[in-house]
Amino acid sequence: MGLILFPGDGDTSSPDVGWSYSGFAVFRRQLARAEGFDLDEMWGFGGERGWSDVSTSLQPLLDRPDDGGGELSPTECATLLPRIEGIVDHWQSEADVPRTHIDAAQQPAVVLRLCVAKDVELIFL
Repeated sequence: MGLILFPGDGDTSSPDVGWSYSGFAVFRRQLARAEGFDLDEMWGFGGERGWSDVSTSLQPLLDRPDDGGGELSPTECATLLPRIEGIVDHWQSEADVPRTHIDAAQQPAVVLRLCVAKDVELIFL
């Protein structure tokens, strides 16, 4: 069982990205750390800290259920994309960041870029 993110363009040849639920959880924790907070401290992830206490453009991706399906709007995708690309750029310049972290962030950036270009939703399935 896992999670697939793909553009809502109806094109089955469009790129997608898939994770196990545990893999997606690891990915989101890495993004949260890059934003300067621990996801496990957040409300909805076992902690008491509210999302209003955190300033991140990644909130639409981080603050969502793993298995509820749904989508992100093209506008939300456009907001997420520059920050994810910035994190990837930073990680590529750091010697101690595992290549798997970088690869995990580059794949959704490709899908987000397509969603923005085609003005379609990012679908979670």
